[in-house]
Amino acid sequence: MCVYSLIIYKTIRPSNLSKKYYFSKMANNRSGAEIVYGAEDCYKHSIELLEELGFPRGVLPLKDLVECGRVRETGFVWMKQKAPYEHWFEATNTRVSYAVEVTGFVEKGKMKKMTGIKSKQMLVWVPISEMCMDQNNPDKITFKTPVGIGKSFPITSFMTNQEKDKYLQSHNNGVKLLL
Repeated sequence: MCVYSLIIYKTIRPSNLSKKYYFSKMANNRSGAEIVYGAEDCYKHSIELLEELGFPRGVLPLKDLVECGRVRETGFVWMKQKAPYEHWFEATNTRVSYAVEVTGFVEKGKMKKMTGIKSKQMLVWVPISEMCMDQNNPDKITFKTPVGIGKSFPITSFMTNQEKDKYLQSHNNGVKLLL
């Protein structure tokens, strides 16, 4: 084996080991999980999770879900789709890509250590590792990258029409605004 081949082999080999470590770690995260299968049950489960955490229903618009799971003790959650999906959020003028599997750790008002979500910013796909309700301004939701750079948007940008109507009525003392 020539030196060049040896260098390539050693360079490639550790990534294989890290994949095994990643899958082993994911398997450990899933022990004791509540798992739901099927599009209808997964959709219901994901909506209930978002509502429990205080997020609007439209913040994770995943399509064709096949499996969802949650480990309540650790807060670990995952959602699997049939195929990757890209969504255009018109209200924020943002394109977001969702991998086949989206994972994260949840707590009230926050989803952190997220995987499987990227946002297109200035021709570059940027991973999103955290989303949280802004504590200083509960009308905003903040998305952060792994390096901590964040961007906030109005919470109404991710609400369904029904949620938005209810939200506007409660925040305007029953006076409906014409938008």
